Amino acid sequence: MNTRIEQLNALLAGKADCALVTDDLNRRYLTGMKSSAGYVLVFPEEAYLIIDSRYIERAREVVKDCIVLEQEPQVLRQLGDLMHRHGAGTCALESMTLTLQRAALFTRIEGVEMLTNSLLSQALYDLRTVKSAEELAKIEAAQQLAEDALDALLQKLHAGMTERDVALELDFHMRRHGAEDLSFETIALTGAHTSMPHGVPDDRVIRQGDFVLMDFGAVVDGYHSDTTRTVCVGEPTEEMREVYGIVRTAQDAARAAAKPGISGADLDEVARAVIRDAGYGDAFGHSLGHGVGLEIHEFPVASPQRKTLMAPGNVVTIEPGIYLPGKFGVRIEDFVVITEDGCRTLTGIPNRLVCV
Repeated sequence: MNTRIEQLNALLAGKADCALVTDDLNRRYLTGMKSSAGYVLVFPEEAYLIIDSRYIERAREVVKDCIVLEQEPQVLRQLGDLMHRHGAGTCALESMTLTLQRAALFTRIEGVEMLTNSLLSQALYDLRTVKSAEELAKIEAAQQLAEDALDALLQKLHAGMTERDVALELDFHMRRHGAEDLSFETIALTGAHTSMPHGVPDDRVIRQGDFVLMDFGAVVDGYHSDTTRTVCVGEPTEEMREVYGIVRTAQDAARAAAKPGISGADLDEVARAVIRDAGYGDAFGHSLGHGVGLEIHEFPVASPQRKTLMAPGNVVTIEPGIYLPGKFGVRIEDFVVITEDGCRTLTGIPNRLVCV
């Protein structure tokens, strides 16, 4: 099978003589090497990872598809020499991630036209949005860590704990059992705080009959997971049960509709229509979902504005919600991978209402 660098070259063929990748995650995607600095310079016939002395030893151990070079003090001259050696007249840059200041810096390389259009970023987008079996395995391993953390938490979740207590329990379990990092700062909210989709945990105490909303994830070998569950400590009211049931129905409908060829907007509308028809349309303010991979928010996106069509290998969250300010909120989030004829759910825990 072609390497990622070979796949990138195929997408750039005839459009640029070389490509310069500086974004940390794109660099990791192409080389498998995690670092906070460095350059990947890709030509049709060869690719180079140029990296400083902090990482050079590790890079020479793990990077297989590039020639590894130690970064010189005059890195622009080093890059220019390589471009001239390979006869490159044009070089594609990452329009989506490169700052104007850095892009201007590279224009100082004489004799090479820097392409600041969407060519390189679009090519990397096309590659990164279609997950390989290896990538899916890492995502599922990260998801399993998160689900194990939730299982452990539910054994001890009780009235009297604070939101911070809940967040720390989840974080510690994921870290203790092998997470490279947290996908993002864990959200753990209770009572009226659950009406804030991205609220920040504080010292609010869980009371009997409260909803507890938790949004969390783990990172394994660079790949993220993402889960939201809303549980009840004690017995919920009839209104709480009703709203939870509507959100669950909306999620089930969207999952059933997720397949190749459906647009992000149409997938969003499937869930949104369920919530709107139940009379809560104004209480669902965010989009249905987003891609997950090396970043916690990446493409494709399921939102009213997105016309991009889902394709096999895309990973996208399905996370409808209803938020009633001053009362409570409910969000249920799973994520799926689009298959040839539908989708496969990557979340193993059920979406039914759990009361502890």
